[in-house]
Amino acid sequence: MIHSFVLSEGKLVGRDLELEALRLVRADKGLVLWIDLDNPTDEEAKAILEGVFQFHPVAIEDCLTPSSLPKIEDYDDYLFMVVHGVDFTRKDKFNTTELDLFLGKDYLVTFHRTPLKSVQTTLDRVGKSTGVIARGPDRLAHTVLDLIVDNYQPAMDELRSELEEIEEVVLAKDSSKEFISEILKVRTDFSRLRQIVRPQRDVIDRLARGESKMIRPVMLPYFRNLRDNLARLEESASNYHERLMMAFDIYLNKAAFEANEGIKFLTAVTAVTLPAVLIGGWYGMNFEHMPELKWSHGYLFAWGLMLGSTLLMTIYIKRKKWF
Repeated sequence: MIHSFVLSEGKLVGRDLELEALRLVRADKGLVLWIDLDNPTDEEAKAILEGVFQFHPVAIEDCLTPSSLPKIEDYDDYLFMVVHGVDFTRKDKFNTTELDLFLGKDYLVTFHRTPLKSVQTTLDRVGKSTGVIARGPDRLAHTVLDLIVDNYQPAMDELRSELEEIEEVVLAKDSSKEFISEILKVRTDFSRLRQIVRPQRDVIDRLARGESKMIRPVMLPYFRNLRDNLARLEESASNYHERLMMAFDIYLNKAAFEANEGIKFLTAVTAVTLPAVLIGGWYGMNFEHMPELKWSHGYLFAWGLMLGSTLLMTIYIKRKKWF
């Protein structure tokens, strides 16, 4: 599907034009054109990317071929960018959507295979606005990119909620051993988010430094603010990752402490029963020339010896606070 908007002096003057009309608009240097290719057919993509704009074949190939990494390329009269929107649920985990942008002096072309909230929101704003929308395509590009970054926050909030639940379970007395797999999954999620945010920050950083003539100086503070937002997201993800590792260490230390307590208890029980085992084993050998076996009080003596030694061992262990 092809959406198109024509702006004059920042105001909407036309939309959803035919291909021939789009070529005429391209020839008019006083107009700003935004074309959004929403899961287009091969014919639609070719008609716009090759027919109307004559983009470089390498840029077109990069646009049509899915990529997991953001990038930015500066051509003679336009910028080509690849960025990613993100959705996150605990069930499906991360789902990224690629957005390709061609940014020229008087046009913006966006291309995506699946719906994007940021693009749809911008389309609705432009379509319903009656005043000044954007005086340049760089402003439109910033709006789309800013909304993409804003949509990272729900994923961050969901991950933070998972982290807080993990911390609560770690501190609880009844945390299960299967819980360690959940910790490792959330750690992977935080690492994945950092891997998504960091390259996008680098892309926006190039725009914020004013290296491209396609970005007007008046727009640089907006892109710098966008870069800072991505930096804060990356920092938050790093901090949450550190908190998760602390929770992981606490869990392991807690498990080790509980194991040590069990070993300590079993050792104390063994020590308490050791005298009875030794005495019983000694007199249970039934050697023929053991005088105690023919002694009339031998049985009571053995019992007394076992009870006495066991009592002394118990007192010793309690003083050592092994129980």
